[in-house]
Amino acid sequence: MIHISETLVLQTVEDFLVADELSHLRKVMAEELQAVGWVPRHPAEVVPAPAAAQEVLRQATERALPVIRRVMPSVGAAASWGYTELGTGERVPTHLDGIPRPSVAPRRIGRLRVVLDEADDGGDFYVETTSSGSVWTGELAGEAEGFQPGTALTHRLPHAPGPDTHQHDAEPAWLRGARRTRWTTEAGAGVAVAYGAQVIHGVSSVRAGRVRKFVTDLLDTGRD
Repeated sequence: MIHISETLVLQTVEDFLVADELSHLRKVMAEELQAVGWVPRHPAEVVPAPAAAQEVLRQATERALPVIRRVMPSVGAAASWGYTELGTGERVPTHLDGIPRPSVAPRRIGRLRVVLDEADDGGDFYVETTSSGSVWTGELAGEAEGFQPGTALTHRLPHAPGPDTHQHDAEPAWLRGARRTRWTTEAGAGVAVAYGAQVIHGVSSVRAGRVRKFVTDLLDTGRD
């Protein structure tokens, strides 16, 4: 069963992508973006990574799973990878993905991100902690949902397609009112950051250059 600590953890995987893989992925994405002419409609729009990138990232994930499972033992696999980027002046406001369907397997336990290219300045990933109760819904998951009994659930503001394509333009009231402490990472290109689905996080404003990265969901084994 999934323990609440798995949804609140932070773990890095150094050398998730080695130099040759980073070079290959840069070439793949340059060709893909040129071919499709993709331009983000809004900051941090996530689009599916092309098949050639998916394969490299799948292999990297397989190598990294033993490390990730030390802190998220319920993780069975990763979802398909997405690609996103932020330009100068853009950021991802503080938000919380949450667990959208705790009773439906496979469940999203966390997220995994790896930077392809760092910004020249800014664009740092950060997490925030708080003792405020406002981020929690009061709902509890238990054995019926595949969780340890009494697992508390947070509010949710997930990355998801749909008519509300600007879900992260501003913080929701339940998050804005919580006093928080920020922890900024310095994970560079090729270093993966795994973080629980109930971890508050965001990306600081890019002051110069462009940050390009891949993201995916970490899923449980899919057993009800």
